[in-house]
Amino acid sequence: MVSAPGKVIVYGEHAAVYGKPAIAAAISLRSYLLVTTLSKSQRTVKLNFRDIGLSHTWKIDTLPWDIFHQPSKKRFHYSLVNSLDPELLDAVIQHAEAVSKDLPEKQRKIHVRSATAFLYLFLSLGSPDSPGFIYTLRSTIPIGAGLGSSASVCVCLSAALLLQIRTLAGPHPDQLPQEAEVQIERINRWAFVGELCIHGDPSGVDNAVSAGGKAAIFQRKGSGPPSVTPLTKFPTLPLLLVDTQQPRSTATQVDKVRTLKNKHPVLTESILDGIGQLTTSALELISSADFDGNCISDALEHLGTLIRMNHGFLVSLGVSHPRLERIRELVDDADIGWTKLTGAGGGGCAITLFRPDVKDEEIKELERKLTTEGFQKYETVLGADGVGVLWPAVFRNSTDGEGGEEIDQDKFDNADGVQGIEQLVGVGVQENRKGWKFWTRAVV
Repeated sequence: MVSAPGKVIVYGEHAAVYGKPAIAAAISLRSYLLVTTLSKSQRTVKLNFRDIGLSHTWKIDTLPWDIFHQPSKKRFHYSLVNSLDPELLDAVIQHAEAVSKDLPEKQRKIHVRSATAFLYLFLSLGSPDSPGFIYTLRSTIPIGAGLGSSASVCVCLSAALLLQIRTLAGPHPDQLPQEAEVQIERINRWAFVGELCIHGDPSGVDNAVSAGGKAAIFQRKGSGPPSVTPLTKFPTLPLLLVDTQQPRSTATQVDKVRTLKNKHPVLTESILDGIGQLTTSALELISSADFDGNCISDALEHLGTLIRMNHGFLVSLGVSHPRLERIRELVDDADIGWTKLTGAGGGGCAITLFRPDVKDEEIKELERKLTTEGFQKYETVLGADGVGVLWPAVFRNSTDGEGGEEIDQDKFDNADGVQGIEQLVGVGVQENRKGWKFWTRAVV
C-alpha cells in the first residue's frame, strides 16, 4: 500500500498568477492505494477507485504495449517528461474511453481522465509480461475542493508502479538524504505525467508537495515552467480545515481578479504586491523561527497575523464568499485562531491555524457550530509527511512484536468513509502500530 497527502495554499494564492511567491503545504488528509497481485493465470489489470464510483478491468494483452515500447517512444523510470506524447495519448484514450459508459457525461469525464492517467503511467512504467493486479484507491481528501486530490492519487500511482518495477529503494531509517531526494523526485516526475493527463496544464506544485511532504514555494518565472522549491523547515502544526461545500470554479475567480486588474491596475497591483510581501515575510519567519522551543507562541502569532492579513487582501480582490466569511466570523468570535480562504476562493475551503493556548473544549464548541451550519470540518495537520509505503500491507503491534493486522482488499474496500479509512490504514492515527515508512528530505 502507498499513501500520499493533499495540500492547501497557506499564503499567496491569486498573486502567484502574477509572478509573486506562494507557499503550499501538505495536510494529513491522504489518498491510499492498495496493490493486490493476481495469480499468473489472471492476465487482467483492474482499477477500483471506490470513492468516485470507478471500477474497470482491462486485459493486459490487449493494451497498446507496442507503441509505448517503440525505441523512439520508450521512456525510462528516471526520465523527465514535461509533456504528453500525442500518439501515446491517443492510444491510451481508446482504452480509457471504455469506462463507465452508463454514467452521466460529467461524471464519466472524471472517470475517463482518471483511467487515462492510470493507463499512461501503467504502460510507461510497466511491462506486457506483468502479472495481473488490482489497484484499489480510497481517499480522505474532499474532491474538487482545491486540496490536490488528483495529485495525491497520481503520486500514489507513480510510487506504486515504480516500487513494482524495483526502481525505488526504501524508504528506510538509514537512507541517505541524497538517495531519498532522488527517489522523491522520481516519484514526483511521473506523478506530474499523471497530472498532465487529468488537467492538461498543471502547475506542478500539487504533486511536488504531495510527493515530498512539508511544504514548497511556488513561483512563476516569465514564460517558462514555474519554479517549485521544497520548504523542508516548514513546521508541523494543528490545523482546522473547513469545507464550505460551496462549488466554485478556479477559472471564474482568476478571471475576476484579471478583470479587476484591468479596470483598476494601480490599486490591484498594490494588493498583489502586498500578498507577495507577506508571503516573503512568512518565508523569512519559517526559515529562522524555532517552532519547537519556548518562542513558539510568538512565531505562531506572527504566522497567524499574516494568515489573517492574506485573507483580507483576498477579500478586497473579490474572491471570498459569504460561506467563507461565516467561517471566519465564527472563528474570530471564539478568538481561538486565524482564518483565511485557501485556493481560488468563491467557495471551497478555509483553513484555521489555532492559537497555542487553545483549549480542546473551545475547539469542540466551534466545530459543533460549524456542523450545525452545514459545514464539513476536518481536524488535520499542516506540514504533514509526503509519500509513504506500507510493504507488505501489514501493521505490526509494537507492544509484543508478534503477529500483525493484514489489510486485505475486502477490509479496505468496505472501510466506511473518512473515519473508517483512517481507523483501518491511517497514517499516524494509531501510534501503537508499526508499518508506514516515508521518504524524507534533509531539513535545510
